[in-house]
Amino acid sequence: MVEILVLILFFITGVASGWLGFDAFSPLILKKFSTLSEAKEVSSAASGLLALLIGIIFQQLRKQFTRQNKTTPTDLLVSRAIGLILGLIIANLLLAPILLLPLPKEIFLAKPIAAVFSNVFFGLLGYNLAEIHGRTFLRLLNPNSAEALLVAEGILTPASAKIIDTSVIIDGRIKSLIDFGLIEGKIIVAQPVIEELQKLADSSNNEKRSKGRRGLKILRDLRESFGKRLVINSTKYEGTGVDEKLLKLTQDTDGILITADYNLSQVAQVKELNVLNLSELVIALRPEVQPGERLLLKIVREGKEESQGVGYLDDGTMVVVERAKDLLGQRLHVIVTGAIQTPTGRMVFGKLEKNPPTNKSDKTRASSG
Repeated sequence: MVEILVLILFFITGVASGWLGFDAFSPLILKKFSTLSEAKEVSSAASGLLALLIGIIFQQLRKQFTRQNKTTPTDLLVSRAIGLILGLIIANLLLAPILLLPLPKEIFLAKPIAAVFSNVFFGLLGYNLAEIHGRTFLRLLNPNSAEALLVAEGILTPASAKIIDTSVIIDGRIKSLIDFGLIEGKIIVAQPVIEELQKLADSSNNEKRSKGRRGLKILRDLRESFGKRLVINSTKYEGTGVDEKLLKLTQDTDGILITADYNLSQVAQVKELNVLNLSELVIALRPEVQPGERLLLKIVREGKEESQGVGYLDDGTMVVVERAKDLLGQRLHVIVTGAIQTPTGRMVFGKLEKNPPTNKSDKTRASSG
């Protein structure tokens, strides 16, 4: 919406400039129009289209600069800015004597031309020197910061901000993941997420109220544990739901959305946003079960198919065992026959071992089910 308004302003400014400045055209050009009104209309239309084209180019350049600034280390941006400022200062110091010289009217344009060229030349010179030697300057200022040096050299990239949604906060495992260093960078909590947690905490439904209070408590723990690393984003986005606003925040910050909501992660992938599904991460960290491996498993319920029994590993992985329907509550020796990966987790299939081991020295993975 803002981009459209900017283009409209460019177009209106161009039309107004063409309408008011048509008399700047030479008489030869004005003679080609039959009336003065026609000349104004043509001038306004041409100026409006030209201004619209300039506005489109301006927006593309702004987007490109924004993308570069998001991926460029802050230290390097500061050094470039310092180099540019020093170059402009030197240019104006050198220009001062020239500007004070009395020059004939015939060459009165020499001063502004010299001012423009010297500022451009020395400004770019300072910027390029900072680009090349700014990293050495950073080392002199902070020689003990190996991380800053690696970032400046381009070997390391700055950690992207992580945007967490309501489901991840209520889940509670986010704190452990941050503690273990699996999640780096700033942790951003959008204001709509806090409002949703507060709404849940004030709900008349006991389950929702419990989830809301748990989420607010976890947020408080995150603030106490990580301090300024936890950032509350109060930007107001247009949209009907929290998910839509989170997607816009992720796009604007070029961050990574962390969620336990499968549908939200799918929408983020469709929009080509960086997303980390917490459930998929937990599944990926589960130990692999290979075909032929022996399990000591307790059958806790019946399966969907006839004669099937179901047990669970310590990490929650469901194991479907053939011909174990009538053995509920018993611990059985099971041989893994295969496994499949589903959107909600991994499912393991097995069969009863015909000759189970009788000694304790046999290597069998036991479950706590």
